[in-house]
Order: sequence, then C-alpha cells, then structure tokens
Amino acid sequence: MEHIEKKNRSLINNRKKNSRNRNVTLNLVMTGMFSALLIVLSQLSIPTPTGVPITLQTFAVAITGVILGWKFGFVSTLIYILLGIAGLPVFANFKAGLQAIAGPTGGFIYGFLLMVILCGVGAKRKNILQGILIGLVGLMGCHALGINHYAFLSNISFWKSALLVSIPYLIKDVVSIVLAFVIGIQVKKSIGNYGYKR
Repeated sequence: MEHIEKKNRSLINNRKKNSRNRNVTLNLVMTGMFSALLIVLSQLSIPTPTGVPITLQTFAVAITGVILGWKFGFVSTLIYILLGIAGLPVFANFKAGLQAIAGPTGGFIYGFLLMVILCGVGAKRKNILQGILIGLVGLMGCHALGINHYAFLSNISFWKSALLVSIPYLIKDVVSIVLAFVIGIQVKKSIGNYGYKR
C-alpha cells in the first residue's frame, strides 16, 4: 500500500514538474513573439515634422503588457529596446543605435518600460475599467518622459514640448490603450484555454 502511495506521489510530482517546464517554455516563446510584434508594429509609421512618428507602438506595448503580464511584458519590451541599441533597425522608421535613445524621441522609447509594467498590472484587475485607468497612468508616464526628454534636447519649456510631441498624439494613444485592453484580455482568455499561464 505504501509503495502504491509513493508511486502516486511520484506521478503527481512529475506531472507538476512537466507542467512547470511547459509553462516556462511557453513564456519564453511568447516573450520572443511579442518582441517581434513590437518590431513589426514600430515600422508601420507616418513621419511628422517634430520627428515623433505616428505609429502602432503604443498599442503594441500595451497589448504586450496585457497579455504577458508586467514581468514578461517588461522583459519583452526590454529585449526590443536592447536590440535597437545593439544596432538592429527595430525602432520607428528603421532607426537603430544608442543615438535613437539619445535623440528627440528617446524618452518615449524608454518610457515604454513604465507603460508596459502598468498595463500588465492593470490587466490583473477584475474590473476592466480600473485596468484601463492604470494603463492610462502608464501612458501618461511614458508621455511625461518623452516630453521632458524632448524639452531638454530642444531647450524649450515642458508645455511647449507637450504641444509639439505629446498632445497631438494623445487621442490616438488613449484609443490604443483601450483597444489593447479589450482585445488583449480576450486573446489572453483564448490562449489560457490552451494551457498558457503566467
């Protein structure tokens, strides 16, 4: 009898271990996939006179946080940024290198890290409106970093910088956050049915 119980415990432990290993593999694959998604959606851009292009980056970063959660979303976004710094043309309009971070739009790029974290945190909320509000706080933080960065490099005031590089894009970005939550939560439920857990 004791032998049977030990065998059963061993089987249960093996199943748990296999399940953990499978989940780790899935998390790694999903993290890489969303880094690739960020790269692709960053290239769908429209140049503007201020140098801040209209892109789908905000949507891509937000949905990365919603689906992967803040930890893996952060890693996925960080991989995207590090690939760009390393010289791969992954930023908007195929820009690359440390100069892209040091340039006029750099604040928005590193601001994505804050945004993906808060979108991931917001996605954990049962109330989707609360989640969206947390995601919007992340968006505002990203914009604040972008505004400050641009103002510093251009030697202009915060508010003048906001008028140039933030306010004209706010409606699009707010809609992007809302869509990312609505679509992302449904996608997360669907892939959860296939065993993907965070």
